[in-house]
Amino acid sequence: MQLSVRGLRLAQALVEVVPIGVARPAARGIGMLVSRVSSDQRTVVERNLRRVYGGAVDEAALARQVRDVFANYALYWLDSLRVPGMTTRDLDGGLSIEGIEHLMEPLHAGQGVVAAIPHLGSWEAGARWLSEVQGINVVAAVEKLEPPELYEWFVEYRTKALGIEVVPVDGNASKRLAGALASGALLTLLCDRDLTGDGVEVEFFGEVTTLPAGPAMLALRTGSPLVPLAVYQRGKGHHGRVLQPIEAERRGRLRDDVQRVTQDLAHSLEELIRAEPTQWHVLQPNWPSDVEALAERSGRSGGQSGPRLA
Repeated sequence: MQLSVRGLRLAQALVEVVPIGVARPAARGIGMLVSRVSSDQRTVVERNLRRVYGGAVDEAALARQVRDVFANYALYWLDSLRVPGMTTRDLDGGLSIEGIEHLMEPLHAGQGVVAAIPHLGSWEAGARWLSEVQGINVVAAVEKLEPPELYEWFVEYRTKALGIEVVPVDGNASKRLAGALASGALLTLLCDRDLTGDGVEVEFFGEVTTLPAGPAMLALRTGSPLVPLAVYQRGKGHHGRVLQPIEAERRGRLRDDVQRVTQDLAHSLEELIRAEPTQWHVLQPNWPSDVEALAERSGRSGGQSGPRLA
């Protein structure tokens, strides 16, 4: 299941003409079908859910929830492609948010905010709502993808369709992101996966892994609030949950402060994910033990590689 520009454009065209009452069941069915043929990704999702729930798990219920993760991932893509075509009225009327004051109070005071987001639910709906309905300057840091045309599609989608500014993660990213915060923007950072492999070691769902240092580093260096949040799919609409800002103040060496703040962020991400674990669409190994578990299975018929999330 590899993402391609051709496939995304075809999906966009279908979303425009297929009634939502038909599209949603079809998307769920496609997701469940993918779960049957993507054995490695199914293993990763099962391991993720075991960590979220901890302790003894009902195996039959777990199997159903693994399928639900794939179904919800397909719904995420349907939802993402639908958001640009939604009217402002429908977008505003279909979104509820708890804890929104944690964002709006600093933003209305002219202070930039670092929004730390897991791959959970449908954050694009919240980004467009903040940009279009609330008039907030939303900036998103985006990893470079291969092939280049896929990256260009994501940039075009987020700038033109969602109304947000995109900053590529390259050598100049830190300066540009800090500049966005200084201008009072809301900076969105997906932060539950260490894509570059040079993150900070933390305990995440009871097991050691690494998470990106960027959110903590930017908050510590700029003094901007670090606010964890998620936007969940709820029926035909969305529900946002914004947690209280994480304490991000200098106490000693920068390296130690980054590790402490990132660990606090990991605990906040756990809280957001536990609220809707089947909407957490991380299909790639996220802990060293995942890589080891998949390597042990490499002798049998190999599973297919999953899509890279952006």
